This record gives sequence, structure tokens and C-alpha cells, in this order.
Amino acid sequence: MKYIFIGGIPTSGKSFLAEKIAKTKNITHVDIDDWRQEMEKNPALEPWVNFYWKLNEEEYFKNTSCDERWKDLQNQSEALWPEIKRQINKIVKSGKPTIFEGVSLLPHLIKRDFKFPGVFLLGKSLEQTLERNKKYPRWGKTEKLQKIEVENLFFCERIHYKQEAEKFGFKTFENINEAEKEILKLF
Repeated sequence: MKYIFIGGIPTSGKSFLAEKIAKTKNITHVDIDDWRQEMEKNPALEPWVNFYWKLNEEEYFKNTSCDERWKDLQNQSEALWPEIKRQINKIVKSGKPTIFEGVSLLPHLIKRDFKFPGVFLLGKSLEQTLERNKKYPRWGKTEKLQKIEVENLFFCERIHYKQEAEKFGFKTFENINEAEKEILKLF
């Protein structure tokens, strides 16, 4: 297999695992979130790239349901998807074996537009997710907001990723070592 992907919740170990496998298999690792800086320059994509940054985080979590937050993530991913897909296709056209990883790699998008396999990481525990989020904060500037964000990741997004991944035939993992074994079998 020349191409593979890792999707899932933030702080679940996607980058760590992708880097490890890329070194093991001597392939390229692409974090699709790195493309956001370039996408931000496009006036049509900028609102979606910065969607969350323009919101009051505390109010957002207080006033939106889990399903609404998942829909926002889907809308953001789908808005950015044509550019993400274009970039992935460019790499595929080059023939360079690659492991892609990122939050916007949603199961329904991958299944619809690509034929290569992958897995979804869901995070091992709320505590581990919080610890990683504190180390590499995404949105919350305070510990209180980081905790609120992590509760959303673990008790909302995680469930939706799992349901959608299973619906489209992708395996999900809490344990990075188990995910690694599965990915290595896919090569």
C-alpha cells in the first residue's frame, strides 16, 4: 500500500503515530493541518480555517449541543475538503508513498474520494487527552477552557468519529500500539 491515513480526535496521537510509521516504512508523513496556513490566504476558505478562533469558546460550548458541534466540524472539514483533496491528489500523482493525518480526514470524505485504507484514533482516556491538550493547547487559553474543550473531544467528537468510522468500514483505536499494528498490516 502506497498511501494510508490516520484520522481522529485532536491529541489522540495521530502525528506521533504517523511520524513513527513514516520513519519505520521510510515514507513521507503529511499533517494536513499544516496546509491550513496556506488555505487561510484564500478568502473563500479563511472563514472556515478560522471558524473556531472567531468564537467565544466558553459561550460556544455552553450554547451548542454535541450534535451541533459535530455538524460544525463536518461543515468546516467539508468546506476545506476540495483543497485538501487537491493537495492529496497532487501527492498521489507524484507516486510518493505517504501517510496522511489530520482532524479533517473524516470517514465519509475519505471513503467517498479515496481508495486507500486508514484508521481513526479516539484517545485512550479523558485524563490523557487533557494532559496532551495542556501540553499542546488548541483553542482554550485557560485550564478551565482546556478542560471544557477536552470534555467535548472525549465525550462528543470521539463518539461521532467512532460511529462514522464504523459506518464506513474503518477501524477505530484507543490504543496507539494497536493502531500501529493494524496500519503495518495494511502495508
